[in-house]
Amino acid sequence: MKLKKRKIKYAVIFFLCWFAIMVLLVDGILGFQTLVDYFGSYALVEMMLLLLVTLPTLAVYKYVRG
Repeated sequence: MKLKKRKIKYAVIFFLCWFAIMVLLVDGILGFQTLVDYFGSYALVEMMLLLLVTLPTLAVYKYVRG
Protein backbone atom coordinates (compact mmCIF):
# COMPACT_ATOMS: atom_id res chain seq x y z
CA MET A 1 0.00 0.00 0.00
CA LYS A 2 1.50 3.29 -1.12
CA LEU A 3 1.19 6.11 1.39
CA LYS A 4 0.04 9.42 -0.01
CA LYS A 5 0.85 12.72 1.70
CA ARG A 6 -2.59 14.24 1.19
CA LYS A 7 -4.36 11.21 2.64
CA ILE A 8 -2.00 11.17 5.62
CA LYS A 9 -2.52 14.90 6.20
CA TYR A 10 -6.31 14.58 6.32
CA ALA A 11 -6.14 11.46 8.49
CA VAL A 12 -3.80 13.17 10.96
CA ILE A 13 -6.02 16.27 11.15
CA PHE A 14 -9.05 14.06 11.75
CA PHE A 15 -7.15 12.00 14.34
CA LEU A 16 -6.10 15.08 16.32
CA CYS A 17 -9.59 16.59 16.30
CA TRP A 18 -11.31 13.31 17.18
CA PHE A 19 -8.73 12.55 19.88
CA ALA A 20 -9.29 15.99 21.45
CA ILE A 21 -13.06 15.45 21.44
CA MET A 22 -12.69 12.01 23.02
CA VAL A 23 -10.32 13.36 25.71
CA LEU A 24 -12.75 16.18 26.49
CA LEU A 25 -15.67 13.78 26.60
CA VAL A 26 -14.00 11.08 28.69
CA ASP A 27 -11.95 13.22 31.07
CA GLY A 28 -14.23 16.23 31.32
CA ILE A 29 -17.82 15.11 30.92
CA LEU A 30 -18.19 11.38 31.55
CA GLY A 31 -15.17 10.70 33.69
CA PHE A 32 -12.86 7.79 33.04
CA GLN A 33 -13.48 6.18 36.41
CA THR A 34 -17.24 6.30 35.77
CA LEU A 35 -16.72 4.36 32.53
CA VAL A 36 -14.52 1.81 34.32
CA ASP A 37 -17.17 1.38 37.01
CA TYR A 38 -19.89 0.99 34.37
CA PHE A 39 -18.07 -1.56 32.19
CA GLY A 40 -16.18 -3.22 35.02
CA SER A 41 -12.83 -3.49 33.27
CA TYR A 42 -10.04 -0.98 32.83
CA ALA A 43 -8.60 -2.87 29.85
CA LEU A 44 -12.00 -3.02 28.11
CA VAL A 45 -12.50 0.74 28.44
CA GLU A 46 -8.97 1.43 27.19
CA MET A 47 -9.40 -0.82 24.15
CA MET A 48 -12.83 0.64 23.39
CA LEU A 49 -11.47 4.19 23.48
CA LEU A 50 -8.48 3.27 21.33
CA LEU A 51 -10.76 1.67 18.75
CA LEU A 52 -13.10 4.67 18.80
CA VAL A 53 -10.16 6.87 17.80
CA THR A 54 -8.22 4.51 15.52
CA LEU A 55 -10.99 3.00 13.38
CA PRO A 56 -12.53 6.29 12.19
CA THR A 57 -9.03 7.61 11.45
CA LEU A 58 -8.29 4.58 9.28
CA ALA A 59 -11.64 5.01 7.53
CA VAL A 60 -10.82 8.65 6.75
CA TYR A 61 -7.42 7.59 5.39
CA LYS A 62 -9.00 4.92 3.22
CA TYR A 63 -11.79 7.05 1.74
CA VAL A 64 -10.00 10.36 1.16
CA ARG A 65 -9.21 10.84 -2.49
CA GLY A 66 -5.58 11.37 -3.04
